[in-house]
Amino acid sequence: MNTMQENEQPVPSNGRKTRLLFVTAVLAVAGIGYGAYWKTVLSKYEQTEDAYAAGNVVQVTPQIAGTVLAVNGDDTEYIEAGKPLIALDKTDSKVAIEQAEAQLAQAVREVRVLFANNAGLQAMADARAVDVERAKADLSRRQGLANTGAISAEEIEHAKTSLKAAEAALTAAKDQLASNKVMTDNTSVAQHPNVLRAAARLRELLVQESRTVIPAPVSGYIAKRAVQVGQRVAPGTPLLSVVPLNSLWVDANFKEGQITKMRIGQPVTLHADLYGDDITYHGKIAGMSAGTGSAFSLLPAQNATGNWIKVVQRIPVRIALDPKELEKNPLRVGLSMHVQVDISDQSGKPVAVTAADNKTTVYQTAVFDHAVADADSRIQKIIREHSGAGKS
Repeated sequence: MNTMQENEQPVPSNGRKTRLLFVTAVLAVAGIGYGAYWKTVLSKYEQTEDAYAAGNVVQVTPQIAGTVLAVNGDDTEYIEAGKPLIALDKTDSKVAIEQAEAQLAQAVREVRVLFANNAGLQAMADARAVDVERAKADLSRRQGLANTGAISAEEIEHAKTSLKAAEAALTAAKDQLASNKVMTDNTSVAQHPNVLRAAARLRELLVQESRTVIPAPVSGYIAKRAVQVGQRVAPGTPLLSVVPLNSLWVDANFKEGQITKMRIGQPVTLHADLYGDDITYHGKIAGMSAGTGSAFSLLPAQNATGNWIKVVQRIPVRIALDPKELEKNPLRVGLSMHVQVDISDQSGKPVAVTAADNKTTVYQTAVFDHAVADADSRIQKIIREHSGAGKS
């Protein structure tokens, strides 16, 4: 009797079977639904939160040594391109420029003397040529009277000596004229080598003086200010940085497996933690870094060692942002971003392939162009003032 009771097993009720079947059906439907959703929606997107806003951090450094007299800005302040940021002491430059200006003026006047001497030396050579003709005529007359006894042999010798002296004087005058013309041939007062040398020295000093005022190379916000008034700075010393916030982009670090279907120009939607999900940015894939983040790190991994462990690498993908959206909702360098790439369009070039027709991005500034032009204008003014009528 007891043995029969021990062998008896509880039989599940029909209600429990129904519930198990229902749960199984629900899970199956959910799995099928998720698979369909992944196939139709999720598989067409790649996303990451390992993304950060990036931009150009333009470092401002002096080109000459000097003592800082003024700093016209501080961190977080906006400054326009070309506006003076830092002023250095220009006392030494002014003294050197005054000396160079005097040397240029002296060079111009000395060259004018060289041109004026040409006419005087030419007249002297003409006079010496007349003396030679006169001496020849005197000698000829005396030689004609020698047979008559009216002229002594001594007078004839004196006439010959006078002719030789006149010819020597003519030769010396011609040599002087030729020597002076060597200094003035095929040139003018303004283009004379002596004037050009003095002008080049003055131009060098004027350019150096212009560098005592350091302008903002681009428009943007001041950051990382390290310079102080009274500080002695050397060429290349980092003083501060200017960050143009109107040309930011996003570096999104995707895993290796996520890069396969990414193409140049694919649309991207982004959210910044600063604004939350209320603000959506729109961008496009612009390119991919030449290496992984670990390859460009300060201490790259040494995978040749014996304790190697495979780690999935991340590759920075650059995403260009809409400038109008940036203007409306400004970002800051380094802000965290959530990135979602629509990879459904596969018509573009893979991000791993460098496109031959990619437009090269050019960063440039024109705030330093005026220095040489201003120097040349000042030099020409000095030359005109000391050239008289300006004719050679």
